[in-house]
Amino acid sequence: MIEAVVFDVGETLTDDQRYWGSWADWLGVPAHTLSALVGAVTAQGRDNADALRLARPGIDIAAEYAAREAAGRGERLDESDLYPDVRPALSELRALGFRVVIAGNQTRRAGELLRALELPADAVAVSGEWGVAKPAAAFFERVLALAGTAPERTVYVGDHPHNDVFPARAAGLRTAHIRRGPWGRLWADAPDVVTAADWRIDSLTELPSLLGDAPPGTAGLPLPGGGPNA
Repeated sequence: MIEAVVFDVGETLTDDQRYWGSWADWLGVPAHTLSALVGAVTAQGRDNADALRLARPGIDIAAEYAAREAAGRGERLDESDLYPDVRPALSELRALGFRVVIAGNQTRRAGELLRALELPADAVAVSGEWGVAKPAAAFFERVLALAGTAPERTVYVGDHPHNDVFPARAAGLRTAHIRRGPWGRLWADAPDVVTAADWRIDSLTELPSLLGDAPPGTAGLPLPGGGPNA
């Protein structure tokens, strides 16, 4: 049976609109311009930080991040950034006895902000604290150690195929692909995503009933009906 559910952060738990809007304000470019650049690099399969490099050629992202913090315009995260299904879904999963873990590619500061939200989770960790980021296999080794579960009894939930679904499956975890945000929607029906994801969902509130019926030891195998749940 499934024992732990691990969640990505950006566009899985949190809406990234504030994040990109704050960068647009800092760089002095219209929000829709930076949004379009994010879409363009997403479609090309590039790192989303490339959108910042296109908006300001030659940018030193780490230096600009530090400058924003020093100016009091740094990273922020509060209740308004959460998708509305987050607390209900995580609470129900915990009530059902699942171990709930949050682990994504975020800065140390984001990790602090996430913990301050006091989400119904057993553990919160970010790549900035671990010193290893998705899609590296070592990231998912850390995920399993934090969850304290075997890969086939652990589900990783995320929106990005190349950072979430594919590497989690390669590490032996079961996977749920959420169809929201630019990455989740762009590749929602791509054949390799359909094949790799054990479940495909539109809301986190679908997870409790889906995972309650998940048999043990079936990671990567076709689900009833010949494929992942739509």
